[in-house]
This record gives sequence, structure tokens and C-alpha cells, in this order.
Amino acid sequence: MTHVRNTDRRNATSPRGVSGLIARRFLFSPKSHSVINIISRVSMVAVAIPVAAMVILMGVFSGFDSLIKQMYRDFDPDLTVLPAEGKVFDPSTLDTDAIRALDGVAELSLMLEESALVEYAGRQTTVTVRGVDENFARVVPIERMVYTGNFGGTGAVVGQGIAYELGVNPGLKEPLTFHVPRREGWSALLPMSGFSSAEAAVDGIFMLDADTDGEYVMVPLDFARRLFDYGGMASGLAVRLHSGVSEKNLKTALEQITGADFRTLTRYELKESMYRIMRLEKWGIFAIGLAVLIIASFSIVGSLIMLIIDKRAGIRTLRALGAKRSTVRGVFVRQGMMIGGIGAAGGLTLGVAVCAVQQLFGVIPMPGATFLVDSYPVLMRGVDIAAICAAFLTVNYLITIFTVWKTIGRQI
Repeated sequence: MTHVRNTDRRNATSPRGVSGLIARRFLFSPKSHSVINIISRVSMVAVAIPVAAMVILMGVFSGFDSLIKQMYRDFDPDLTVLPAEGKVFDPSTLDTDAIRALDGVAELSLMLEESALVEYAGRQTTVTVRGVDENFARVVPIERMVYTGNFGGTGAVVGQGIAYELGVNPGLKEPLTFHVPRREGWSALLPMSGFSSAEAAVDGIFMLDADTDGEYVMVPLDFARRLFDYGGMASGLAVRLHSGVSEKNLKTALEQITGADFRTLTRYELKESMYRIMRLEKWGIFAIGLAVLIIASFSIVGSLIMLIIDKRAGIRTLRALGAKRSTVRGVFVRQGMMIGGIGAAGGLTLGVAVCAVQQLFGVIPMPGATFLVDSYPVLMRGVDIAAICAAFLTVNYLITIFTVWKTIGRQI
């Protein structure tokens, strides 16, 4: 116990300990009710608001990021094998038995994607037709995206956006008519002979997100092959992995089997540009929030300058008692860090509380029906909180130490 008391006494009488004690005295003394202390508290609030805003915004963007990734798990496979050149390939050139034998591979499914003009009840639009085999529902859980009708029949499953544009109603039993250019070309004398057409009943309507809903129509693989005149061909092999299996490791193993004639993409590589834009948007918002935080942190400058001017007599007393200039500066550096730190702690608490309430109760609803959720998604990540704290501490320290060094240099 004596050793602990001696250690505490040495810490209290060290220059840093003295600076900290005096700084806390300035900030928390019950007699500190001057205008300067009121301004210091206003500075805390000015710092707290942008910190809370950054926490909330980062939570919302992380929530959207998680939501979109979850939605695309229901539409895109874990890994997709595509031809290195051209649109289609002969599935017999792939050693599917060797792929199935890989440790971690759960299921395979062949796909054929191509653009087409679709017509329904006199209305037309351009779509992407995705032909899938009977295993596709075991590769991606597309069935839970179908909210009207069913998936896996002999007809088409239409995206909600396309259904709205064409006025599709599965209950009317009116078929979709697909028109595609013939692969062998067309004659200028008989232009209509350059197109082939096929009809498919509407089995259901699926809903994922506005972009996907307005682009895709799902049909059986055999129907797509007949429509596009790709007998026995496919444009991709969808691969589902067992839970917990590393996509990176399986991708490398797949590339060794498929060789140079094919390329293997993860779900995120398949839509790399979209995910890159999402990341840029998130950190763009972080940069804007940081700029607001920097501006708000300058309120600490005024508080420190007024405090230093108010304590000129105390500064001279400390100097007369032998305190070094660095010790005096340390008092006000700690004062600035305390003002900013208390404000940031309050902002973090407020931001986390708002995110927790939204995450649990969904207080703020999401307008429209773009996503499969009724309220704004929120996800708090430790890395986001750490980035906000690190950014603020850096800004607060730089502003504080610059202000103190410039001001104290004139005063003593």
C-alpha cells in the first residue's frame, strides 16, 4: 500500500500530473460559473452534434451496405464461373464432377443470360432473361424473393419493376412474348424474319431492389436455349458453398480446375462497380461529416484563447513558482482535450442511442417500397466508431496544441 501511495504522489507531483490537476480544476470547479465556462460548455455541445451525426450516418450507410449484400445473396451465387472469351460455353468442357468433389462446394447450377424484348398486353420493354436449371433454387434462395405465384415451374418469374411497367398479372393467365434477333442475321426485305419469338406463362413476381426488379425475368434454362438458339450452351455456372467456407480459397481451387478458358468471380466481384460506389459514398459522407466536425472544433479555439487571457495572473504565478512553459502549456492543452473529449463522448452516446433505437424499433420509416424493409436499416460497426474517434482525437489535438502554442507564446 505504501508503494501505491508513493506512486500516486509521484504522479500527482509530476509536470503532467500537475497540468492535469489544474486543467480539471479549471473545468470542474464548483466556483467556475463565468462566461468562459459557459462558452466551454457550448463548445462541448458544438462538438457533440457533428460526432453524433457522423455515428448515425455511418450506421445508416453500414445498414444499407449489409442490407444490399444480404439481398444479393438471394439472387447471385457465391461463385460464378464465366467463359474467358465470348458469351457462352459448352458445359461439357467443364469438369463439373471435379468441381462437385471440391471440399466446400454444396451445389451447382447452369445459367444462360441474354437480353430480349418482352411484350405483354400491348406493352413492351427490354429485359435481361436469365435461364436457370432445376438446381438454381438450391444455389441461391430466390424462392423467398417471390411474393406472388411460385418459382420453379415451366413459366417466367418477372421482376416487380417489369411487372409494374407492363401491367403483368399472373392471375390473368396472359403469356409474356419474348422477341430476340436471330443469330444468323436478318434480311432488309423481310425485317420481321430476323426475329424469333416465344411465349411463356407468368408463374410469379419477385421483388429484390429497384434495379434488379426492373431488369430481370427468370425462365427455365431449356426455354432460354430455344429462345436464343443456344442449344445445349450456358453463359455461366453458379456455385453455392457450404457455410463458413472461404470464397477466396475455393475460387483458387476452381480456377485450377477450369483453366485459362474460364474465369471465376465472387458475388462482390460480379458487381464490383456497385460495391465500389457504395464504399466511396460511405467514406465521402465520412469526409463531409469530418469537415463539419473540424469547423465545429474551432469553437474550442475561442474557449481556449479566452481562458488563457482570463488566467494570465495564474499563469504568471505558476511561472514565478518555477513551472516550465511546457507545463503551463500542458494545462491548457489538457483543458482543450477535456472540452473536446467530453463533447465527443456525449455525441458518441447520443449517436449510438439513436442507432440502437432505430435498429430495435424502426422508428423512422423508409418512404416507398424500394427495399424489402419498412424502416431505415442501421448497423453499428466497431471499425466505424473507431474511425470517428481517431479522426476527432487527431483534429482536436492538432487544433488545441496549435492554439495553445501560438497563444501561450504571446502571454509568457
